Amino acid sequence: MENHRDRLENFLNNLSGEIVSIIPHIKKTTLFQIYGITQKIDFLLIVEKTTSSA
Repeated sequence: MENHRDRLENFLNNLSGEIVSIIPHIKKTTLFQIYGITQKIDFLLIVEKTTSSA
């Protein structure tokens, strides 16, 4: 888990634009996840604002 955090931090730091939002997609497959006791993040949607140089 710590490795994933480091990789995500490195990825976000290397983006050239401004991070607008990070939206997790949470997958609920077990009763514990459905009732909110545990969560499994399936993927992240990262929205980045970039400027175009025309």
